[in-house]
Amino acid sequence: MSVEVRVADEATDVKATVLGMWAALSRRDWDELKTYLSQDCIYLDMPVGPTAAARGPEDIVKRLKIGLEPLASYENFTGLLVADGADVMYEHHEEWHWATGESAVLQFVTVHRVEDGKITRWKDYWDMGALANHAPPTWLADFAAADMSWIFDATGLV
Repeated sequence: MSVEVRVADEATDVKATVLGMWAALSRRDWDELKTYLSQDCIYLDMPVGPTAAARGPEDIVKRLKIGLEPLASYENFTGLLVADGADVMYEHHEEWHWATGESAVLQFVTVHRVEDGKITRWKDYWDMGALANHAPPTWLADFAAADMSWIFDATGLV
């Protein structure tokens, strides 16, 4: 019985870490968000691929800010969360609203790996076309002009 309790506690801890990070992101609390990420955490948007990943809390936040900081409002909505040991799959959606009036609802499946209470891997699967079709006309140009010092090639690591 003690093994079952320990496994249940570990699954609860892994889920709490993931949900805590997403709650911080939904508030755009960048400092709190960093506390959930390991120093070598790799983040990548799967539509872009591993050559444009970010690594480590500072660079991951730089990457996230490019898309989220300019928004008038942003919110993550909780969905199905499934944990298998250190691996977590999270089905959720985000709502993005720009000051210019455009808005988008983005459906995500995110895969996390949590080790020693920190997220070590974060892969977002989503439809980039859904964003491009609803974002302001300047969105892609603004993204291309942003600070890209965060880019990390994670080929072979994810």
